[in-house]
Amino acid sequence: MKGKRTDEDFMRIALQEAEKAYAADEVPIGAVIVKDGVVIARAHNEKEKRNSAVRHAEIVAIEKATKKVGNWWLEGCSLYVTLEPCAMCAGAIVNSRLDRVVYGAPDLRYGFLGSLADLPADYPLNHRPQETRGVLAEECGALLTSFFRGKREQKKKN
Repeated sequence: MKGKRTDEDFMRIALQEAEKAYAADEVPIGAVIVKDGVVIARAHNEKEKRNSAVRHAEIVAIEKATKKVGNWWLEGCSLYVTLEPCAMCAGAIVNSRLDRVVYGAPDLRYGFLGSLADLPADYPLNHRPQETRGVLAEECGALLTSFFRGKREQKKKN
């Protein structure tokens, strides 16, 4: 790809990760971490696979990125995630010192970067990442809607 990649380009990569989660019967959320215009980590939800409540796409991506850069501080990095991060993930974003978070669909029930609350902005924390909201929100939301519609239909059949 020639030229500078856009937020939409990186969100499409996160959507590819979300589609992997969908195929694995995980809630379809994907995340990528970018440094200097290069994807250094890709991840998707692994809660069912790992039988762990903390294996959200953002957490898995942060773990991979810290290994890649050799430091738990992810300064100079941006996180792209298909759904607004929850409280746990918002805390991990602050603690890992990510410079920027870009998310797709808002999460009106659990979102902690603007919907239910805004963890970095609402509290006097030592770090506040820049936030960009709603990038490819329709596509990100449609994947989640399709997944949960399928789950409801499957439940009715059983």
